[in-house]
Amino acid sequence: MSSQQYNLAADLRGTARLAVEATSHVTALVEAMHATIAGLAGHVPGAGTERTRGITGLVYRSIGGVTRVVGTGMELALGPLSRLTGTRETVAGRDTAVAILNGVLGDHLAATGNPLAIPMSLRHDGRSLPLQPGAIRAAIPVPATRVLLQVHGLCLHDGHWRRDGRDGCAATAAALGYTPLQLHYNTGLPIAANGRLLAERLEALLAAWPVPIESLAIVGHSMGGLVARSAAHHAMAAGQAWPARLRKLVFLGTPHHGAPLERAGNRFDLLLGVTPYTLPFTRLGRLRSAGITDLRYGSLLDADWAEADRYGRVPPDQRVPVPLPAGVESYTVASLLGEGEDSPAGRLLGDGLVPLASALGEHPEPRYALSFPAAARWVGRGLGHLELMSAPQVLAELRRWLAR
Repeated sequence: MSSQQYNLAADLRGTARLAVEATSHVTALVEAMHATIAGLAGHVPGAGTERTRGITGLVYRSIGGVTRVVGTGMELALGPLSRLTGTRETVAGRDTAVAILNGVLGDHLAATGNPLAIPMSLRHDGRSLPLQPGAIRAAIPVPATRVLLQVHGLCLHDGHWRRDGRDGCAATAAALGYTPLQLHYNTGLPIAANGRLLAERLEALLAAWPVPIESLAIVGHSMGGLVARSAAHHAMAAGQAWPARLRKLVFLGTPHHGAPLERAGNRFDLLLGVTPYTLPFTRLGRLRSAGITDLRYGSLLDADWAEADRYGRVPPDQRVPVPLPAGVESYTVASLLGEGEDSPAGRLLGDGLVPLASALGEHPEPRYALSFPAAARWVGRGLGHLELMSAPQVLAELRRWLAR
């Protein structure tokens, strides 16, 4: 692991703030249930309201007030500790915990200015890479004219590319003359937002790289592949320069047309809203991030949600079609954990999270189908979703595709 420092006090402040917010939300949820049940029982007029009245209401509001005061006190108490730093080795699993938190609540963390929100950055060997020529030269004494960027998926971080202490994807790229970089980002933000941010970072990288970049390749795992597609779309629409250097896109278990688990979560939310008793619990479902809801059908653009509620009933495939970028060699990797490709159950299970058709870009409506040539598709057997980042079989295909 990298010895890059992080601010321990910022972590503590962010955690404290989130704990206070969680207490407030749970209190509001319990009060809503209390009001609903009391209203349905006829004890409190105005059934269906989410606030209780009288002494009961005073109790709930008092809890909320005390929680806010405690939260403010904790922020003030932790302020003087802001200079405390530590290395990642001092807190086991810190990066993983923060990455998961960002995946589930990342849009909320960013909107509230929580220190736990992950800012997007490019990294090399576990360290953030400032996009200035001198800083790049200091971190990478011999930068190549070919760059490969690895983009991780939901609730992950750049360290997940490593297996047994080795980043096989980066090593494969380096052996072929690429300088490997990794993206670190808040996976709870909308995919469209991350796409725009990535497009800006790559434009800045192109300008700051000490030698002219002749070739850029992007390997995206899961959501990372969607972010890469969104970035290419935004960059071309904005007339940015870096897409002219983009030569290869490799997708590893990318849900081009969404994942069933998010669609199931959406249906569960709708079921919770059927009865007054369970209606307050729909708040819990609405806590999941915009990034997660984008995985319902593989949404890449803000326009996909322009007239839709992320947590409401969304008709299938109302997305704006986004084809693979023209002139770029695009490859895709999928896996089957269960039965063969001819089995409907096996195709639906896919790699455990992403169905086979979604990973291969197949869709019954031609406007959504992604045309990967047969030689640009590879289907593994018995590999789970996370294994696609580092499995030797996948790395062998990656080497073959990058070397073409």
